[in-house]
Amino acid sequence: PMFHVNAWGMPYAACMTGAKIVFCGSGMDGKSLYELIEGEGVTMTAGVPTIWLGVLAHIQKNNLKFSSLKRILVGGAACPPSMIRTFQEEIGIQILHVWGMTEMSPLGTVCAFKSKHADLTLEQRYDIQARQGRAVFGVDLKAVGDDGKELPWGEQTGALFVRGPWVVAKYFRSEGGDPLVDGWFETGDVVNINPDGYMKITDRSKDVIKSGGEWIGSIDLENIAMAHPDVAMAACIGVFHPKWDERPLIVVVRKPGTSVTREEILKFFDGKMAKWWTPDDVVFVDSIPLGGTGKVLKNKLREQFKDYKLPGI
Repeated sequence: PMFHVNAWGMPYAACMTGAKIVFCGSGMDGKSLYELIEGEGVTMTAGVPTIWLGVLAHIQKNNLKFSSLKRILVGGAACPPSMIRTFQEEIGIQILHVWGMTEMSPLGTVCAFKSKHADLTLEQRYDIQARQGRAVFGVDLKAVGDDGKELPWGEQTGALFVRGPWVVAKYFRSEGGDPLVDGWFETGDVVNINPDGYMKITDRSKDVIKSGGEWIGSIDLENIAMAHPDVAMAACIGVFHPKWDERPLIVVVRKPGTSVTREEILKFFDGKMAKWWTPDDVVFVDSIPLGGTGKVLKNKLREQFKDYKLPGI
């Protein structure tokens, strides 16, 4: 949408390169988007994962293909690896992770391969594609630990800070203090940055599940749930636990015509992450609340399930 960082800067990019640009207006459902893309001969498009889940459901249900579309830019939230695989292997469309913020005007990273990655296996390339990518020209990234010190590039997780000439310096009419820390802006994302500089968002700081003094990343759990063949959409939140403070709860929308159970969902997590990360429960809903840009509204989910009692409590 145009109100969201001027459509991620796409109108500027289209004008600079002489490309035709197509706006979808209010038709954000899978059928409308598919027909618009086909009718206008769109070759590249961009949006949050929930938008493309709707498109994917429509084309799978109706056994459709795209005739012109070659690439989808996905940002605003992490794209489930299962969706990346389906689009690329079954439909022949490249998924490209991007990341940014309004405060960055807006682009921060793009997940483009390096030349050395050409020799990697397909699985290794998918591991890279699951990340949000490397910093674009003009942007610096760093992960910072709880002690305020920069973490070395590796698998350590910390708070993401950014800087650059078009990164916010102050907020309009703000009476607060300087939003920068020694020239760096704290994004609110929790990340790790691998040795090649590829950043991966493990969660938003406000969405991390704090269990027994340790952190559980909700995005990783959502990605596993989304890989289940009978799950249309999933979101993970922390709910109260008297001993561990918080434990993960998976909120699931079933695919039409399926009847997957709580036990089947929980079993699907076996062997895919640390045992203690396994969600304590699953709830099934008809829909998950989304904002105007298509992002999952976890604050609404937390409010909805604020009094939820986990099994055995």
